[in-house]
Amino acid sequence: MSREKAFLQMLESTAVIQWNVAMILEAKAVEAEKVKQWTQHHIHARAFESHEEQLKETLSIHEVIVEMVEGLTKLENGLYSNLKAVLGSGEEEGGGEGFSGGDGFDFGDLSK
Repeated sequence: MSREKAFLQMLESTAVIQWNVAMILEAKAVEAEKVKQWTQHHIHARAFESHEEQLKETLSIHEVIVEMVEGLTKLENGLYSNLKAVLGSGEEEGGGEGFSGGDGFDFGDLSK
């Protein structure tokens, strides 16, 4: 497999992963709305014996959300490094070549 084909396959795979991440985020948004509604009705001072118990419960909910965001951030950072390798950033080479030069993917003549 040529380098260009391998890079193209990496880009196609990245697009599929991004689509799946978008679907996950959409499902998480629906789930978050349900959790918000439940939390608003169940996490109040009357449901707990002390303020500390209420705080512990809300912190545990917050911790789950933060872990999900951290996981998605790690995934996106991995995708970024793959795209950077394919497209070439030009930063390491010291030039301002950006996406059009360096050792990255050559898009060919775009005027065709």
